[in-house]
Amino acid sequence: MNTRKPTLNKRLTLAAAITAMAAVLSSAPYASAATRADHHQQVVTHVKTAATFDFAAGEAPENITVNPDGSLTLSMLGISAGKAPELVRITASGQSTVLVTGYAGDAITGNTRGHDGTVYYNVLSNDASRSGVWKLAPSGTPERIAALPVGAFPNGLAIDPSGRTLYAADSYKGTVWSVPAAGGPATAWLTEAALEPEASSARPLGANGLRFHNGELWISNLSKGTLLRVPVAADGTAGPIRVVTSGVLGIDDFNFLNGHSDVVFAALHASNQIAVVYPDGTKKIVLTKADGIASPTATAVRGNRLYITDSGLDEAPHDAKLQVGKINFFALFGDPAS
Repeated sequence: MNTRKPTLNKRLTLAAAITAMAAVLSSAPYASAATRADHHQQVVTHVKTAATFDFAAGEAPENITVNPDGSLTLSMLGISAGKAPELVRITASGQSTVLVTGYAGDAITGNTRGHDGTVYYNVLSNDASRSGVWKLAPSGTPERIAALPVGAFPNGLAIDPSGRTLYAADSYKGTVWSVPAAGGPATAWLTEAALEPEASSARPLGANGLRFHNGELWISNLSKGTLLRVPVAADGTAGPIRVVTSGVLGIDDFNFLNGHSDVVFAALHASNQIAVVYPDGTKKIVLTKADGIASPTATAVRGNRLYITDSGLDEAPHDAKLQVGKINFFALFGDPAS
């Protein structure tokens, strides 16, 4: 495997008190004493570039997973001509290792992690032998576990808490596919108009980011600017779609404040912004282009740390990088409408 060392901040540790504060605040009503703090403070502070990437070499980060040891797994699109996509692991101490090198012309999009450390990832390809959901077991080699039809656009990827089922968003077909983590045929789990792209959009991509959260599958629709949630029944079938919020055009992937909170940090690709979406659907922009946000594709949260992948896709100088900032919980739970 190849190794390289981008600039990465030293290990980010958390005090137990900070973690406890996050848990308390994320479940507290907005009108509680804790929420009456100065909400004019910045929600995300101390934003830094944790790693830089070579956009010209195809290193445009698309998706991110935070691992239990604090390392990060990043998908690299490989968008430059003749450049292959990659799956990369960056340790908390700063070393970057290429886990998987794909084929030039393909793209590696969403990735997620199983309980045993297996990395699952989507491959977008015009080759029927490569399009689909793949896995990389610890000390293993890349293996496709489910084919997807050519013409599909597998994007976000999520795994259920049992570790048995994967869900892949299809940005072209208005579909969420379910795939057995052990391998097997992909099934169209949910196909709805709410997941389809907006035909008149400059970037007609529908279902995009995916997260399994508290018994529901949350899905973003990039061109319609919506964040949706779908209950998953005991038998594994999809319940009715509920719109959490709308009017967030260009919403890409997203993540939750912690394992229980419904507070979302979302990457708004089209507007170079990071937004917070509260459980009642209220939205608040917390980072902008002025903070270095450059075509963001995904967020990840660990304790009080917010990670952001900037693809650099839309504008020169194509500033592809990984950013990290600190979440100010008191500002986060101030008046979101202010």
